[in-house]
Amino acid sequence: MLPVPARHPGRTAAAIACVVLGLGLIGGAVTGSWLTGDSSADAASGGGYAPLRTLWHSTPVDTFFPRTLKGDGAGPGGADRTWTRVAVSPDTGCADALDPLLLKTLRPVGCERVLRATYADVTSSTVTTVGLVFTEGEPSAMEALGTRFTDEKLAERSDLMPRTYPVKGTVAAGFGDSQRASWTVNVLTEAPVVVYAVSGFADGRRIPYPQPVAKATADGAKTAAAQSGLGHDAKGIADRVERGLRTTVSTATEKPR
Repeated sequence: MLPVPARHPGRTAAAIACVVLGLGLIGGAVTGSWLTGDSSADAASGGGYAPLRTLWHSTPVDTFFPRTLKGDGAGPGGADRTWTRVAVSPDTGCADALDPLLLKTLRPVGCERVLRATYADVTSSTVTTVGLVFTEGEPSAMEALGTRFTDEKLAERSDLMPRTYPVKGTVAAGFGDSQRASWTVNVLTEAPVVVYAVSGFADGRRIPYPQPVAKATADGAKTAAAQSGLGHDAKGIADRVERGLRTTVSTATEKPR
């Protein structure tokens, strides 16, 4: 497989679904429990993702993106964090939500729909966009993509950094591409989903040298992203949204007794 060309956007080959994620879903029920464990699940070993293909438009948005996320021990030095949802993107096609080069990198698994939400910390000084990219790939394709991300360290490439979701009239109004400070991308194998998060300051300051989560949360890291906990924000929010997704996947693939 050819390497991803740096900073040269490719033509999108994504298949964009036309079904709209209804705004009425915002009032849906919040999932109360998180599934812990690794990324191996019956959905992957069962030979397909058929039960999961409609999750993105059949699941209440509060289930994917709870109004409040608790991050016990998720901050720098094991400090507790809490994040409040600022807004949810009601309807997002792949080409609008993802940078062209990232979208090209996901081409082997396709792209069905991107769900996004933006959160703020309790002080409203940092903001984080978290996204769920629902793909068209089967388990083998998702596994191959995950291996590629790991082997080629694609999640650490700044030219593959996810986009933000700024929201007018909120603390995230100035959260654009230049404000991105730290990010994470994780390819799942128990579901046809790629989970990402990207964080920054709420005051709109530009970040000349953003850091991937692995570096921004490393011991001794001294960048603004590291010392302000922005790496921990991106990781903590992505982890909790991912765990909630796994709960939903577990329920959807549960065999009747």
